Amino acid sequence: MKSIVVLISGSGSNLQAILDACKTGFIAGRVSAVISNKAGVYGLERAAAAGVKTLVLDHKAYADRTSYDKALMAAIDAEQADLVVLAGFMRILTPEFVSHYQGRLLNIHPSLLPKYQGLNTHQRAIDAGDTEHGCSVHFVTAELDGGPVVLQAKVPVFSDDDAAAVAARVHEQEHRIYPLVVRWFCQDRLQHLADKALLDGQILSAHGYADDDDDNE
Repeated sequence: MKSIVVLISGSGSNLQAILDACKTGFIAGRVSAVISNKAGVYGLERAAAAGVKTLVLDHKAYADRTSYDKALMAAIDAEQADLVVLAGFMRILTPEFVSHYQGRLLNIHPSLLPKYQGLNTHQRAIDAGDTEHGCSVHFVTAELDGGPVVLQAKVPVFSDDDAAAVAARVHEQEHRIYPLVVRWFCQDRLQHLADKALLDGQILSAHGYADDDDDNE
């Protein structure tokens, strides 16, 4: 059973989806620890309620990004993590951190990558007049939101939507696809080789698995 460490900065709704999937056996792994760079966030309560170890590493207590990431790596490695999951972790990671966890570091981003890297993705999709938006699970590389995509889910954008309405739609899909990708990893079906994601030994397209399949399952 694989050891999963989840990094958060906020409410932890994707963390909850992964905790639930581990509890039901959908994911053949266990969340060994949840680490937050902010104290008092609701995600820590979710972890505690599930009986999972929690740790707060406040980035403000460190002189720079490098020293923080070294402390974070030490905490993750103490849990013998097979997989590190970024679930709303609002920190840009150093190349050294990314390299250390190459091939076992996943993130979920609220857009159909490569569109809308960075922040404010829902409003940017609305402003661009997009009729569809979504989310992407991807392996993390040194390029911000630039690693190979494993799986995406699409949602419609309607003419009267505001960013909150689109966000709610996207979050629902995030909670479906993130546990599925973690499941694949824990089944040893998913790999990151060079700049490609592979599922069952097959190179995935730039938009991930079944990018033309609306079901994605």
